[in-house]
Amino acid sequence: MALETTFRQLSVSLHKLHDALNALHVTAGDQPNDSAALADGLENVVLDMLGMLHEARRSALQARKAVGHPPDHDRARRALTLCQERFHRIEQQFASDLVSYEKLKELARLGNERRAWLPWAGTVKLGIEQCRLPLEQTSTALASCWQELAERAGTTSISVRNAIVGQKIVARDVRARDDIAERVT
Repeated sequence: MALETTFRQLSVSLHKLHDALNALHVTAGDQPNDSAALADGLENVVLDMLGMLHEARRSALQARKAVGHPPDHDRARRALTLCQERFHRIEQQFASDLVSYEKLKELARLGNERRAWLPWAGTVKLGIEQCRLPLEQTSTALASCWQELAERAGTTSISVRNAIVGQKIVARDVRARDDIAERVT
């Protein structure tokens, strides 16, 4: 696949992830009248993830521009590294703060203990599940970008050519050499 196409696909995947997280943020914020610490915590986690995603998307755009014409693979690599770091933090936060067994159990418990929260808990759980596919697609797109950059780095060759234009031949004065020889003896 072409380098620019691969990086464009990364931007599309990140956009889809943004849409899914943004929908989850709206859902998490649409709480029943009484408050719950779990709901506020979920909303804050999603907001943090959206902030990191914003940074990842900005880095992906920089990387995409760097592989354009003329390509700057080093700049693309640096931008892609930052994108990868932000995305990895998003994945970690998703796994530990949203989709972990403990968090989903707390979500179900809240819905069972407070009947007014049951529809909210079900909708939030569905929103969390809808983030899985965009996360997987983004992970795959990042891997493809790295693969394309690695292939480009593997095909880059440098050749050094030494061209001698000429030699400068200098004639020394024979008398100066004889004078030096007399001084030595």
